[in-house]
Amino acid sequence: MDKLLGDPDKTAQFEALAMPHLDAAYNLARWLTRNAHDADDLVQNAYLRAFRFADGFRGGDARTWLLTIVRHTYYTTQRDSRHQRADLDLDQMPEEPAQEGVSDPAAIAAARDAGRSVDAALSRLPYAFREVLVLKEMDDLSYKEIAQVVDIPIGTVMSRLARARKLLLAYLKQGGQDGL
Repeated sequence: MDKLLGDPDKTAQFEALAMPHLDAAYNLARWLTRNAHDADDLVQNAYLRAFRFADGFRGGDARTWLLTIVRHTYYTTQRDSRHQRADLDLDQMPEEPAQEGVSDPAAIAAARDAGRSVDAALSRLPYAFREVLVLKEMDDLSYKEIAQVVDIPIGTVMSRLARARKLLLAYLKQGGQDGL
């Protein structure tokens, strides 16, 4: 590994390839792990794997390639550890910065409450639905890119997205009922 890290050309090429997609990788990791600390670890492990196997990247969409590695790293970690992670406690989430131009405390509180409601509703979605919804709505991947990352047909992506959106809307309409 020291030899790989010592190669400035490979390091520079990897940085140019992978670093623009760090936010998307973290976003996916955050929703997979449901924990900011675990997401940091997952992204770090995934980027190490990506760096180690960067020679195997044959072109194409680097973001899709990286998100696939993040997802596979997560599943490998889950399989190896054989234990489930605890649900994210919304009180432990980092503070959100105030929105620019919004100084009204009531507006800031309402925005935070809405964010918590969406987070709670997302956490209730079945995993397969939450995964495709996050990749589409938060990472703005195309159906084809999601199909590649999740390794399912495009039709299944579209079906899961439609069902995820309906369920999410139903959970949000329920508001504070049933634990929300």
